[in-house]
Amino acid sequence: MVKFIHTGDLHLGLQFKNVSFHREISEDRRIELWNTFERIVNRAIEKEVDFLFIAGDLFEEEYFTLGDIKRVRDTLEKARDANIIITAGNHDTLNKKSLYRMIDWPKNITIFDSVGLVKKEFADKNTYIYGYSWDEGENKKDIFSDFSGLYKDKTNILIIHGDILNKESPYLPLDKSYIQGMGFDYIGLGHIHKPIIISNRMAYCGSPEPLDFGETGEHGIIEGVIEKGNTEIQFVPFSNRNFLEKTIDIDETLSYVDIINKIKQCDSDENFKQNLYRIKLEGMVNRDIELNTEDIVKSLDDDFYYLDIIDDTILDYDLNSLEEENQDNIIGYFIKEMRKKNLKDKVVKDALYIGLEVLMKGKVGI
Repeated sequence: MVKFIHTGDLHLGLQFKNVSFHREISEDRRIELWNTFERIVNRAIEKEVDFLFIAGDLFEEEYFTLGDIKRVRDTLEKARDANIIITAGNHDTLNKKSLYRMIDWPKNITIFDSVGLVKKEFADKNTYIYGYSWDEGENKKDIFSDFSGLYKDKTNILIIHGDILNKESPYLPLDKSYIQGMGFDYIGLGHIHKPIIISNRMAYCGSPEPLDFGETGEHGIIEGVIEKGNTEIQFVPFSNRNFLEKTIDIDETLSYVDIINKIKQCDSDENFKQNLYRIKLEGMVNRDIELNTEDIVKSLDDDFYYLDIIDDTILDYDLNSLEEENQDNIIGYFIKEMRKKNLKDKVVKDALYIGLEVLMKGKVGI
């Protein structure tokens, strides 16, 4: 039996420069990436796994220091009874200047080289691990050109950082059907930050901590067992925080206080304090209400760990006054023609108000 944990895309050292949240949150997230890395190592110890797989982008080479890579080694060294397998990705490349080469590593840690697909035998587990590390930021190499087949009486595992979703990708495009047909007992993938379970024998672990609002949903690690040719895996949620997006429908009957209350009621207080939220306001807002997203965020600062408000509402116009004031231009003509339709129909009403929003903002010449 082979027990393992599969992780990757931790991006330790990431500076969070191109994100919407402020510096204090960025500093929190940098620390939390390290904390989650340590929790994964502790999980490997607790579960007494045979292998801890790290499928690329363990760190951000642009910001990482010699002290940081020593911290990685010292953290991993705690799991001395596990075989730790590292393949470098496009953010932690393994070349002559790589930090991976600057220090000595314990015997139980294997960092696959960048010369091509390499295998290593673990005789006590009757297992071969195959892996490949990147040596530059973009990579379209055919790393399987010299592949000669698997050992049929062994457990065979492939750990690799690449893209099976886009055959034209500059980030090591992989033919999903081809590698699925190679006969591996498990293929542990890195690079895509959302977890994707393709089958019991093939999965993206995703990033254990989400990095921005493009990475909503649960994040974690994959735990698996291979026994007598049968592979069973499960996704284990593991992130300290999640990025969450909510949409709140507004109508013209709601007051400013009502809108604030709807925001407060879209999730639990506990979740508000733990996670990062982007809330989109949609629908029609009373024309007497001025929605200032910065003011809303400030007023809810004590309720949320982090909040971003997107205002996609449209104003509830006074159609009678607006038509009268604009009877000689396209705005008045548009209102007149739309009133011939059934304004009780939500689709028609939305079309009217969205059209007015465009015209009133001068996006269409009058």
